[in-house]
Amino acid sequence: MINDVVTIEKKHTAAALTLHERVIRDRKPKYIVTISGEVGTGKCEIAHELGRQLIEEGISVKLLHMDNYYHIPPRERIEWRKRVGLGKIGYEEYDWKSVNENIEDFCQDRKSVLPLVDLFTQNVDRLHTDFKGIEVLIIEGLYSIQINQSDLRVFIELTYEDTWEEQSSTHKEVLDDFRREVLEYEHKAVQSLKSQADFYIDFDTAGEIFHL
Repeated sequence: MINDVVTIEKKHTAAALTLHERVIRDRKPKYIVTISGEVGTGKCEIAHELGRQLIEEGISVKLLHMDNYYHIPPRERIEWRKRVGLGKIGYEEYDWKSVNENIEDFCQDRKSVLPLVDLFTQNVDRLHTDFKGIEVLIIEGLYSIQINQSDLRVFIELTYEDTWEEQSSTHKEVLDDFRREVLEYEHKAVQSLKSQADFYIDFDTAGEIFHL
């Protein structure tokens, strides 16, 4: 997303380093990492750090954010959700056809057009890119763990209750009763995917824990 703010902390760097070791160990010519977890768990931060570390190794990387792939653009999403009800929140909110087309372009070393949300204008722009020579594709998002082509599925162990304070500090969305209902609904949807993970990241109050 354009104009997004990412704050990298020590825990994100450490988590990314653990994933980095796994990617280096298992890497093939075209490798896909998907990072899932609830809102505010650090998906974007870990994805950025993993990408940076791989680039330092001389590996070419592209990062995709699933927030760019919603059917309903940001400026219309709250009212749409209120109108259709919480039952429509979840996996089907995303344009999976575009996601899979972009992944196929990555796998085939082709040029591609990606959706790109501008957080200032709340519009969805289009980014023309070329996947030729890109070796690792990192995809972060609530439900990215369900991407069939993924070689490493990562799940971050934090809940909406743990991240409410983080949401408050970023000011990315209005935090009201409806937003809490949305987070609770997404919590159920995301947690149902946990068993699909190859790798878990758990940030607890004592420090950083990473486990398979």
